[in-house]
Amino acid sequence: MKIRLERDVLAEAVQWAARSLPTRPSVPILAGLLIRTSDEAVVLSSFDYETSTQVHARAQVSDEGQVLVSGRLLSDICRSLPNKPVDISTDDSRMELTCGSARFTLQTLPVADYPALPTMPEQTGTVASDEFARAVSQVVVAAGRDELLPVFTGVRMEIDGETISLLATDRYRMALKELTWSPASPSSSGAALVPAKVLADTARSMTAGESVSISLSGASQGDGLIGFQGTGSGGQRETTTRLLDGEFPKVRHLMSIQPQLTVRGATAEIIDAAKRVALVAERNTPLRMLIGDGTITLEAATGDQAQASEALAATVDLHGAAEPSLEAAGFNPNYLLDALGALDAPFVDFAFTAPGKPCLLTGLAELDGEPMTDYRHVIMLMRLPASR
Repeated sequence: MKIRLERDVLAEAVQWAARSLPTRPSVPILAGLLIRTSDEAVVLSSFDYETSTQVHARAQVSDEGQVLVSGRLLSDICRSLPNKPVDISTDDSRMELTCGSARFTLQTLPVADYPALPTMPEQTGTVASDEFARAVSQVVVAAGRDELLPVFTGVRMEIDGETISLLATDRYRMALKELTWSPASPSSSGAALVPAKVLADTARSMTAGESVSISLSGASQGDGLIGFQGTGSGGQRETTTRLLDGEFPKVRHLMSIQPQLTVRGATAEIIDAAKRVALVAERNTPLRMLIGDGTITLEAATGDQAQASEALAATVDLHGAAEPSLEAAGFNPNYLLDALGALDAPFVDFAFTAPGKPCLLTGLAELDGEPMTDYRHVIMLMRLPASR
């Protein structure tokens, strides 16, 4: 194999393909990055038996071929190269990389031992790349990180005709985003539980093109394989990943609560105040929201060592109750900030039912407008002490 390509094109392609390489591969061969030629491009691939990545990069191909080398080492090398064209050539046991006066020789791995990458399933539909990336970023904040509970580390993707719903929960918060897309069939339907980390990385990396193609197999059973095809700044990118097993908890009903009390305020103001007050919040203690007449006050403390409070103007409304039964709510400060940051709206509506019950957050385009229900975020409230 003999190819030439630009340094930035190579560095970006290698970095993207190598990002899913396992830190501790079950088989040493999986630490390799497969490089092969294809017409006027070079294709870089990685696979760990769960997730596969492929990226097509523009290149001048003199001699065709393929080679397998250490992916992380090649990634480190590419980041350090001078800004000059890169020449890559191979023989039976070595790959030589030359960039200006810099020259590297890498021992190759046996290509014959490398596993075959999964076949991309048949296309299920396409979605606007920027909308998809924004939707995924809004939902993954609520996904769990505990690998011992894998079902909570995924995002449930539900397909119903021209609507995709993304749903995530870690048991203490839930996020739901609904967006429109272009299905391959108007009657498309199905559900899949996609690893949240893979979904987030993939959606974020495919925004250079107009759309992302989603390909789902085993959609009716909620298992199998899902694939994504899109465009990065250097060329076409493809990812497949195995879906997670297990039954996703039924939490959709929490997204349609009937509030007893609602609080509305400016999102940015509440974020800034919550960040300031949370500086003195002791670990595993709530950030208190005291609800008054036309105001909310955020409070936090670390015992007697430090206390903080900040009052903000807010619109407080009762719904079907003569007197409010909820005068204060306790939030995990990190969960509250994650939710407010994901809303992507100038104003926020807090919908409360009763003390200790979940709180529903939705965005508002205007303070007195209707809630924007395409994105809903639920936070389980923390128990507050009986007295302050």
